[in-house]
Amino acid sequence: MPLGVATDLLETLIEQTDQVVFVYDTSAGKFTYLNPAFEKVWRKKRKGIMEHPASLLKTIHPEDQQHVREAYQELLEGVIIHETEFRIKLRNHTERWICVKPLLQEEQSAIMGYASDITDHKEYINYLKKYSSKKNSILHILSHDLAGPLGMISNIADLLHSDLKSHQNPDIQNLIGLIQKSSQQGLQLIKEFLKQELLESSEIELVRSRIDLVQRIRECIKEYQQSEQITHKVFHFYTSCEQLYLELDDTKFLQAINNLISNSIKFTPDGGEISVTLEEKEATVSISVADNGIGIPAKHHATLFDKFTRARRPGIKGEPTVGLGMSIVRTIVEWHHGHIWFESQENKGTTFYIEIPKNN
Repeated sequence: MPLGVATDLLETLIEQTDQVVFVYDTSAGKFTYLNPAFEKVWRKKRKGIMEHPASLLKTIHPEDQQHVREAYQELLEGVIIHETEFRIKLRNHTERWICVKPLLQEEQSAIMGYASDITDHKEYINYLKKYSSKKNSILHILSHDLAGPLGMISNIADLLHSDLKSHQNPDIQNLIGLIQKSSQQGLQLIKEFLKQELLESSEIELVRSRIDLVQRIRECIKEYQQSEQITHKVFHFYTSCEQLYLELDDTKFLQAINNLISNSIKFTPDGGEISVTLEEKEATVSISVADNGIGIPAKHHATLFDKFTRARRPGIKGEPTVGLGMSIVRTIVEWHHGHIWFESQENKGTTFYIEIPKNN
């Protein structure tokens, strides 16, 4: 196929595609090319944007403008940016999510690339994440609510077995043995289920995206607050900012938070309080999970984050422990280039601290 024919076909394809194709002259500060798809996505005329390119920035959501400016500056400095996502506001006050994949051509002093409307994809992913978070919180709540009574039944059966030994009634002993066996099987089943959930999630690679961490944690805590009559605990969420956008795997990160809250539920007596606090600092973000429970014995402090640690112990109502939870929490935090530590006193409570960089 002659080169001229191939070029014509490529131009026809670019003109007809639903993706926005652009060329931006960095030295002149203006677009030299925008295909027709731009008008469909942005609901604006190409001519107006090419004559006044600064007006395009005004269409970007105010919360995302700084993010776009930083990505543009990094691109000019030679940083390879595979893609960047942001929201735009249309004239009818609706919002759309845009994904831009840019490429800097230093020789021509130009940035070229294409942009896609990913609103439907983002809404679908957010829907999945919302219910994944809900599933995790419900899972931890149910494991506490189911394991507690089963542990109590097992303990009562043990007492009955000891007290009724002298009666020499084989039927009663068999019934007590059945209760012991059934309750222990139930506890083991819950333990294995939680263990499998933790192991499977830890083996999946990070999938980072730009999310509002305040909103995601608030949604998580809301699920626990709706369960206060079941858990007999009071949950609080405190934050130093109303919004905080970070690039992280929020599904995994929220699982780490969920696991810390779950531990607090297990080791806090009825009527206790569990508080999650988020604080934005200059270069980092700090999240703490605090309770006024029974605390962690000093002898377990040094090995708490080890795999299959000897520090594992059942909850105060007999809830099972896997021994992997804290190890996986630490792994998730370290994947986000952060660190985790804790402070605890017996009979006074425990506070876990997570600190991650804003840019990781």
